Parts: sequence; C-alpha cells; structure tokens
Amino acid sequence: MGELDSFEILPDHAVAPPGATGVPRSTWQRTKRAARWHRPYAAMLVLLDTGAAALASTVARKLPLADSGFQNNPQLFALVSFVLLPAVWLLALWGHGAYDRRYLGTGTDEFKRVVRASWTVVAIVAFAAFAFKIDASRFACGAALVCGLVNVLILRYIARRALAFARTRFHLATHRMLLIGTLQEALEVHATIARDPAAGLVPVGIHLTEGYAPRASTVTPVPVHAGRDILSLVRELNADTIAVCGSASAEPVELRRLAWQLEGTGIDLAVAPQLTDIAGPRVHIRPIEGIPLLYVEEPKLSGVGWLFKNVIDRVLALLSLLIVLPFFPLVALAIKLSDPGPIFFRQTRIGREGRTFRVWKLRTMYVDAEERLATLHDQNESDGLLFKIKNDPRIFRVGKWLRATSIDELPQLINVLVGEMSLVGPRPLPAEDGDFLGDVRRRLLVRPGITGLWQVSGRSDLSWDDAVRLDLYYVDNWSLVLDLHTLWRTIGVVMFRKGAY
Repeated sequence: MGELDSFEILPDHAVAPPGATGVPRSTWQRTKRAARWHRPYAAMLVLLDTGAAALASTVARKLPLADSGFQNNPQLFALVSFVLLPAVWLLALWGHGAYDRRYLGTGTDEFKRVVRASWTVVAIVAFAAFAFKIDASRFACGAALVCGLVNVLILRYIARRALAFARTRFHLATHRMLLIGTLQEALEVHATIARDPAAGLVPVGIHLTEGYAPRASTVTPVPVHAGRDILSLVRELNADTIAVCGSASAEPVELRRLAWQLEGTGIDLAVAPQLTDIAGPRVHIRPIEGIPLLYVEEPKLSGVGWLFKNVIDRVLALLSLLIVLPFFPLVALAIKLSDPGPIFFRQTRIGREGRTFRVWKLRTMYVDAEERLATLHDQNESDGLLFKIKNDPRIFRVGKWLRATSIDELPQLINVLVGEMSLVGPRPLPAEDGDFLGDVRRRLLVRPGITGLWQVSGRSDLSWDDAVRLDLYYVDNWSLVLDLHTLWRTIGVVMFRKGAY
C-alpha cells in the first residue's frame, strides 16, 4: 500500500448527527455515550457511600465518650445520621468529582477526590454546629467523620477490585478503542495498554495515518486499516473510544475536525502523545493564544513531601522491627538447622547517587552458594543484570519459604532506619553491576527500596526491560500517594507469593 501523508475524516452525510459538522447543538440534546458501564457503577458507589456515612454515625454513637444531645432524641439522631449526614457526604463527593466517569476504575484521582470531599464535610459540619448551636459531642462528630472517610475509601477500593475482576475475567465494563497513528506508534500504545487489563481499555483496531500497511503475512494483535472513514470504521468495530497516537496528535487541523466529527456520537476522543511513562501530576496544559502548550515539570525529589517520606520510612521501619523482632529467634533457628553458617547475609549494593552500602538479608542459600554460581551461569533465566533461576539448587528448603513470603527481606528495615534504603523504591543492585550506563543509572536518583513497582507488578516474572521501565517510572513520577499505594499492593503480592523465587 502506498504511503499516506496524513489522515482525514471523511464525513458520512447520511448518518451525520447534529454537531458533527461543527454546527452548535443545544446542550440539552445530549447523546448517550457509547460506553455506559459507569452509570450503574456510579449508582452502586452512591449506595455504598450512603451506607458508609450511615455506618460511621452508628459506630460513633456506640463509642464510650460519644455523649451528646442526640442520645435522648432517637428521631433527631436518625434524621441526622441516616438522612442529613449521608446527603452532605454525597453532595461533597459529587462536587469534588468523585462520581465523574473520568476518574472511576483506574488511577488514584478518585481517592484523592474522596479525601478532599471529606475536608468539605468537616467544614460543613463545623459550620452547622456553630450556626445552629447543636449540642453534640466533639469526639462523636470527629469519630463519625474519620470513620466515614475510612468506610468510603474501603468500600470504593472493594468496588474498584470488583470492577477490575469483571474486566480481566469476564471482559465487562470495558472501552473498545480504535487506535489512530502510524503502525509503530499504535503498536507501542497497544503494548502499553495491554500491560494493565484492569484499566478496561481494549484496542480493537488500528487506522493508519501514514507509513506502509503491513504485509499480509505480518501478524498484528488487532486488524489494521487505512484510508477508511473513521466513523464508519468505529461503527463496524463497535468501538466507543478513539485514541490518536504519537505524531498524529500533532496534526491540529485533522485533530480538530475529528473532534467536530465525533460531537453527538457518544464516542470518546483520547490523545496519546509521545510522552510515555509520565504521570498526570507532571503534565500541565497552559493555553497561550489558543495554542494548548503541554508543559512537563521536573520530578519532585525534594521538598516537604520528600521530608514526609523520610520521616514515614523511619517511623514505619522502627515499628515494624519492634513487631517482627520476637519472631527472629525462630527464623534464626530454622536457618541454622537447615545449613550451618551465619544467619544474616550481607552484600555490597549501590544506593542513592552511587554510594555503596551493605544490605541486610536473612540467609536463604547454602554457605558455598557463591562458589557454585560459576557452574550455573548457563541456566540464568533473567535477561538483565540479575541472576535468577526458579529452582535454584543453592537455596535450601527453609530459604525457599523465606523467599516466597519475603521474610528474608525484613532485616532491610535496619537499612531503612539508618537512611540507606527506603520502604518504597527501586531494588538495590549489586555493587559489581553498578558500573552500568544509560537510562538505568537514573534509578540512583532515589534511595533503593524494600518494595517497589517492580515487586508489585510481577517481581522475578518480569523481564529486565519491564523492571527498568517501572523503576524509571517511579523515579519520574514519585509521590506520597504512589508510595502508599505501592505499600498497599505489596500486602497482596506477599500474601499470594506472586513472582517470588
């Protein structure tokens, strides 16, 4: 097939909806979106949020110090707890966009908006108590608001997991997406989307804007088209989303015409620029004389947030050490009975800015493991700097259990406590592999971590390239929310022993 200079939207006048030609439509004549999964999902969230607020009031009333004027007036308590407070919660959540379909199902924006809505509820309750001189226990009110926030977050997380299960197992609540761009750009976007099936994005076709169409013998994950009318192709593929990829997004005239063409169709239009692995908080759009300029901020690896990270690391590391210390004698005995030798294994690793340190681990291998390594190099199953074998003969039986449960990593809490490591970050690489070049060196901008995106996304099952990509994503897009989310995901990974060997 010949080379195409650019893509053009060919109007289908017979079925063109109002507004498809750029003629303004009445805002009251809104077309239903092709993907409508978010409506029953949002309705379910409304019920869950209502129940969360009502449950919070009930729990707060049962607390020992929750004496208030409501105790002797059950009708007033029922009105406030089961009508007024849930209504305030729902209005605050709606006002902060917590039911907006753009933030449901993926990412952390939904939970951020829930937290912001909770501050609005606090302000409303405080103002109402002051204005109407309500005789209510401050402790009870505070407990109800905190409990309400926790309940809403937990129930929404459960709903999110149920949605992800429905998407990955039954292919429900998904968006069927048509990719527009060159073949290489479209395939890159397809590969990125395919890594996260829980996001609900399902590419169903590629429409080429330029370049050569693949040969008949070329295998592509989805059908490839060229020179087709976009709307006709969307209807043929039963798609509900169009994603303009890479250089195709740099064609302002065609992109604007495409947006006009989609008005009134219920089809979503997304733009996937060539800025890969850069999260939303670093990207800002600033319109200058009608031109939307996309600004990419530098990663924030300092400041108040970074200070909080350091404090949280040390506090949680100290508390965790106090909790696990009583069990260390039992683990030490099991190691000694499995193989005489030291209990701990210490190795020189590369830390932040290239500084070396000695990492602490519980020993899981026989004492002659280093000598036996030379005979196993040809069995290495890793494609990167690290040596990995699923059934490594150098690991004794108790050591396999320690690795599967990640208990062997717990002594690294000492490294966190002294500031050599962090709870969340890229895994530290051995010192002999520290003289690496290229993008991998960017991992050294932050302290290495006990857990990280690499660990919660597959651990040893990931390729080296995927592991590096996740580590660099963490460095470029670090935030406290990302750390907390990674710690939460670590619990599930450890419990189900995913990719641990």
